[in-house]
Amino acid sequence: MSLFQQINETLNSIHTKTDFQPEIGIILGTGLGDLANEIEQVKVIDYKVLPHFPVSTVESHKGQLVFGYLAGRKVVAMSGRFHYYEGYSMQQVTFPVRVLKYLGIQHLIISNAVGSTNPNYEAGDIVFVKDHINFHVENPLRGENDERIGPRFPDMMFTYDRKLNARALAIAASHNIRAHEGIYFGWQGPNLETPAEYKFIHLLGADMVGMSTIPEVLVAKHMDLPVFVLSVVSNKCFPIEELTPTTLEEVIAVVQETAPKMGLIVKQLLQEL
Repeated sequence: MSLFQQINETLNSIHTKTDFQPEIGIILGTGLGDLANEIEQVKVIDYKVLPHFPVSTVESHKGQLVFGYLAGRKVVAMSGRFHYYEGYSMQQVTFPVRVLKYLGIQHLIISNAVGSTNPNYEAGDIVFVKDHINFHVENPLRGENDERIGPRFPDMMFTYDRKLNARALAIAASHNIRAHEGIYFGWQGPNLETPAEYKFIHLLGADMVGMSTIPEVLVAKHMDLPVFVLSVVSNKCFPIEELTPTTLEEVIAVVQETAPKMGLIVKQLLQEL
């Protein structure tokens, strides 16, 4: 079965369960997971009942598509995302983004948690992505290309909306929230980086490092879907002399403390899109 056929089979399954037509898609990654509780829900669909949809294996990811209203806008939210390190292919990781596009969304909002390789970024800061450096070993666009879905060679020059980032920075400043605009470095994980790797990433000019997002952004760009990405700094990774071992408990604690600030920014942006 071709990718186009898989997308349509999944769409048909969704349409048998709801006729809700979302305007905006949200990937509730690390930092925005609790935002699903604020959505005025119209329909919730478990990933496991949708053909060709992966099932998230990360403990904190629920694995549901949530349709409803947030800040007065019609949204569909992925409560739980997929990662290459879970054992999925890049095509599987990004398949839901293609489905969201064909559901009719006009913008995609993505959240994640990162380690900072910019010495000016502190744990708990929020960063709006302006560019990325891709060190993932596999590309979701590799293989046969279907021109009905997107071009063979998508240009990545204007991938991130700098005007939207500027608006988000202004919203953050108006609420005294520490925020920046930065460059995201991505590779596969799941291990955290070594001190030498943190230094390498810093020298390349990246401000933060994570294990997700870039594959989803590549696929969104392939389909000409505008994206807005916000990251929460869960741990500081530079300068090297300040490094300490990172635990999952520490990461979760920082993210939970920052989550309401990220939610506030997203909701205000939704009202203005």
